[in-house]
Amino acid sequence: MSISRATVLGVSARRNATEDEAKALASSLRLRILRICLREAHTNREIAAALKRDPATVLHHVRRLVDTGFLAPQPVRRGTRGAREIPYLATGKSWRMSYPGASGMLLQTFLEEVALVPATEVNSSRLGLRLSAADRAEFEERLQALLDEFAARPDDPSAPAWSLFLALHPDPNRPAPS
Repeated sequence: MSISRATVLGVSARRNATEDEAKALASSLRLRILRICLREAHTNREIAAALKRDPATVLHHVRRLVDTGFLAPQPVRRGTRGAREIPYLATGKSWRMSYPGASGMLLQTFLEEVALVPATEVNSSRLGLRLSAADRAEFEERLQALLDEFAARPDDPSAPAWSLFLALHPDPNRPAPS
């Protein structure tokens, strides 16, 4: 049995992504761009530097995210050498939708990002549960409410940035009771 992100996070009230939106989010690089531009606008050059990628390649992905409404261009500014620069800011749209294939892409993005962090800085846990359908629904609802509450809080620019990856899945090591 496969559990989608929508099921895991109890986001049934969220709307399904259109085919175009789902394709735009079907890239770990694009998901990382959204994270970089979360609550702080960055230019294509800054995004490319953060990703250690070529700016031309990154610009293709930035444009795709802008075209689908996941990134919003901010007012043009002048760079250090007077060049015209467009900073981009994530709209938060991806948090409010579910899309097919999300779990696999979110996992791939998580693995790419966590590989860049020293293992001593990763706090992880595993928990085995046996939950009735009602208990599982309550767990997912309460967990989603907590995630939504923290997602809605304003950023503290002086605080370090953190990322959370959470997955709820059937335990293949412990078969369901007969």
